[in-house]
Amino acid sequence: QDTQSRSVDLNHVIALLRDSGSKDMEKEQLKILKKVVKHFENGLPLKDVAQITEILSLCAEKMNEQEAFIEPLCELIKLFGLPFQKKKSSDEVNYSVEVSQSIAQLGYLMRVPSSQVKIQICKSIVSFYNMELPGKLLSGYQPTSPNYKIQRAEDGRLAEALVLSLALVENQLTEKLWVLKALQHLSTSGVSCGQMVKAQAASRLCLCLNGADPSGQLGFRSSDILWNLLEKASKEEVVNQLRSLECVHALKEVFVDLMCGFRHCDHQLRNDLLVIATLLAENPAVPMIESGFAKVLIVLATCTEVKLPNPLVKGFKLTYSYEDFEMKKLLFNVLGIFSKDPSAAQLLSENHVMPALLYYVKQNQKPGFPDWSAAQYEELQLHAIAVLASVAPVLVDKYLSCQANTLLLVFLEWCIGQDPFFARGNSFHGRGGRGNKLAQMRYSLRALRSVVALYDDAVSTNLCDQGAISQLLDILKYAVEKSKEKEGTILLEIQTDILFILSVLCENDDHRKELFSCEGIDILIPFFTMDPRKLYSGLGHNRLLLSALDCLWSCVIGCYIAEDSFIEKRGIFLLLDLLALKEKNLCNIILGILVEFSDNPKTTLHMSIWRGKRDQTAANLLIQLWRQEELDLGVKRDQYGMIVDTKRPIVTSFQKQQKVIPLPASCPSFAIMEISESIRAKIYSLFCKLGFENLPGLSTKDFVTLAIIRRYIDFKIGEVWNEISAEIKEEFRPVTSDERTLKLMSQLSDNTGKTVVALQTEVLERQHHQEIQEEKNIYKEIQATRTQREMINKSWGNFLTRTSNYEALKKAKMLQKALIKASRAEVKVHNEPDHSTDIPKLHTTV
Repeated sequence: QDTQSRSVDLNHVIALLRDSGSKDMEKEQLKILKKVVKHFENGLPLKDVAQITEILSLCAEKMNEQEAFIEPLCELIKLFGLPFQKKKSSDEVNYSVEVSQSIAQLGYLMRVPSSQVKIQICKSIVSFYNMELPGKLLSGYQPTSPNYKIQRAEDGRLAEALVLSLALVENQLTEKLWVLKALQHLSTSGVSCGQMVKAQAASRLCLCLNGADPSGQLGFRSSDILWNLLEKASKEEVVNQLRSLECVHALKEVFVDLMCGFRHCDHQLRNDLLVIATLLAENPAVPMIESGFAKVLIVLATCTEVKLPNPLVKGFKLTYSYEDFEMKKLLFNVLGIFSKDPSAAQLLSENHVMPALLYYVKQNQKPGFPDWSAAQYEELQLHAIAVLASVAPVLVDKYLSCQANTLLLVFLEWCIGQDPFFARGNSFHGRGGRGNKLAQMRYSLRALRSVVALYDDAVSTNLCDQGAISQLLDILKYAVEKSKEKEGTILLEIQTDILFILSVLCENDDHRKELFSCEGIDILIPFFTMDPRKLYSGLGHNRLLLSALDCLWSCVIGCYIAEDSFIEKRGIFLLLDLLALKEKNLCNIILGILVEFSDNPKTTLHMSIWRGKRDQTAANLLIQLWRQEELDLGVKRDQYGMIVDTKRPIVTSFQKQQKVIPLPASCPSFAIMEISESIRAKIYSLFCKLGFENLPGLSTKDFVTLAIIRRYIDFKIGEVWNEISAEIKEEFRPVTSDERTLKLMSQLSDNTGKTVVALQTEVLERQHHQEIQEEKNIYKEIQATRTQREMINKSWGNFLTRTSNYEALKKAKMLQKALIKASRAEVKVHNEPDHSTDIPKLHTTV
C-alpha cells in the first residue's frame, strides 16, 4: 500500500488538469481522478489535503465546461467526510492552516451550479459530526482527533459561507434542506453561531420558515438553528436581525398555520416559535402590533376563558395535552410582556384580557377543572394572577369594571380560611406553597399592590368601601403568626406588601387612620422590636422594617388618636432603640418620623425619659449621629469638634467641589438640596423641640457640637446668601447698594461663626479649668492619704519599739501618765470617785 501511495504523484495530477486539450486529454484526466479517489478511499493524509483542495478547484472549473467532471468532483468531496490521517502527533498543528483553508474551500464550492455537488458538500460537513472510521487505515497513519475537523471548520468560517449559500438554493427544496441540516450541526458551536450571525443568518432563516415543504423539515430545522443562535450567540443581535416587518410577518404566518395542526411535532414547533416570538416581544422596536402578531397571541391567550368567537383562532382546539399546557403558560407570559408596551394597552383592553385573567381568581372547585389536572390548574392560576399584577395597572378602568378588587379580597379571604387545600407547589410561581395557600396569597397581594401603587383614588376608595383595611390587618396578623412557626422569604414578602398597601390606603385620610389604629398599632409595634441581626440575613427583613416604618408614617402620624395610642405603647422608645443602631438606611426615615411625632407634646417627654445602653440619652444619641453625618459629608472640624472655617462652617466637601452654576428661581440650589438629603436638618428640628438647655448626659465635646447645631439655620442662611452672591457675580457686577448688602450678609454669617467658635472655646476652657480643679482635688486626696500612711507607719514603729525595749516602754508609760494627769481637772470635785488608769494583772504592753 505504501508503494501504491508513492506511485500517485499529485503534482502530476494538478499539471494534467491544468492542460486543456482534446477528448483524449479529458479521458486521461478523468482516469487519473478516479485513480486519486481510489487511492485515498480510506482517508486523506494531512500533508496531501492542500493539493487535493487544488484538484477540487480545478475540477470545479472543468465542470463548468464538461459535466463529466461532476462525478469525480463529488467523489473527491466525499473524501473530506472521512477522518484525516496523521503520521505524527504534531501534524494536526503543523497543517492546521492548510486544513482550515481546504474546509473553507468547501463552502466556496457551494457556488458550483450542480445540485449533486452541493448536496455532497453538505453530506461531508454532516459527516464531521458523525465520524465513522474506514474499514482499513493507511499503514503508518492514525486518524485525527474527532473534533479536529470541527475546529478547523470554525477557523475557516465554514458556517458563514454556508449561510451565504442559502441565497443560491432559494428555490431548490432538497438542496436547501441539506444546507439547513449542515447548518444545524454547525450551530452546535458558539464560534460558528457567531459567524452565522455576522452573515445575517437569523433573518435569512426566518424567511425560510414559511417556505413550501410537504415534509415539514424546513420549519423544524430553521427553528432549531434559530434556537441555537439565540442561546450561543448574541441574543440582542439575533433579535435585531428578526425585527423587520417581513420577518415578524413570516413568523406569524407559520405560527397561525401550526396553530391548527394536529400532529405532536406541529405542537412542539408551535411552542418553539412562540418562545422566539416572546423574545422578540421583549424588544419594543419589533413590530409585533403592526404585523398583527400581537393580536393573534392575545386572542389565543384568552379564547378558552372568554369563549367569544374570533376569526383569528378559527379552527383552533385546545387538546389539554402537555404541549398545550406549555403553550398556555407561554401565552400568559407574552401578556405580561405586552403590558409593558403602552401601545399594546388598547389591544389588551379590546380582547378581554382582564376577564380572562380574573377567571382564575377563585378557588379550584374540583380536581381537573375544567380539563386540566389539579396541579396544572394551580400552576395556570398562579401564573395568571402573577400576570394580572403586570396587566392591571395598564387597564385600571377594566380592572374596576370587572370588580377585580372584590374578587381578590374574596380570594384572599379563602386563602386564610380553614378549608382543606392540598397545593402541589411544584411550579416556579408555586415556590413555598406546597400544602398551603401562601403562593395564592402572595400573588394576589402582589396584584393588589401593583394597582394600589398607582395612587388612584377610585381604586383606594373601592377597596376601603369593602373593608379592605380590616381584612388586610387580619391577613397581616395571620402572616405574622405563621412567621413565628417558620420564617421565610414568602411570608416576609406578604407582610411587606400588606404594609405597603395599608400605607397607600391610609395616607392623607384621618378616618382610615382611625380604622387602622384600632388593631393596626398592636400588630405594627412588634416589627420595631425585630432582632437587628436579622437585617443582614438576606431574607428581606430590611425591606419589611422599612415598610413598617413607612406604614407608621402614613397610617399613624397625623391622627391624634393613633399617635397617642402609639406613644402610650412605648412607640417612641422603640424608635429611639432602632435609631441607636445607627443603621445608615434607617436613620433618615426614623428621624423624619420623630420630627413628625414631635408636634405631639407627649413625644418630647418620652424622648427626654428614654435611656439607651450605658444610660445614653436621646440628646447624646442625636449629637453622635450629627458628628457621624458630618464626618461622612466631609465637613471640616478640628480634634475637639470645633469650627475650622467660620465663613462656611457647615459646608460639605461635595458643595466645595461644585462650580458656580446659575440656576432659575424654581430650581433648588446645592445648599437647599443638601437639607433634604442630609439628616442634620431633622436633628436640628428635634433639638428645637427638646430645647438646647439643661440636657442630661452630655459631655464637653457634645456641648461643642451642640453649639453648632443650635445655629444650624443661621449657617444655612449664610450658605444660601453665599450662593446668591456667587451666582450674581458670575453673571454681572452688582450695583453698589446690592454689593453692600451682600457684603453685610457675608460678614453676618462670618460673625455668627466666630460667635460659635468663641462659645466653643469658652466651653472647652471651662472644661479645662474643671479638669485642673479635679486634678488638684485628687492630688490633695493623694497627699492626705500619704500623710495618713506615714502616721500609721510611725505609730507602728513606736509600738514595735515599746514591745522590744523596756526603757522605751517605761518612758512611754511615764508620758502616758503625764498626759492623763494633764487631762484631769485641777479643781477637785467633792466626793468625786477616783478612777484608776491601770488595768490590774495586765501582762501585755498594748
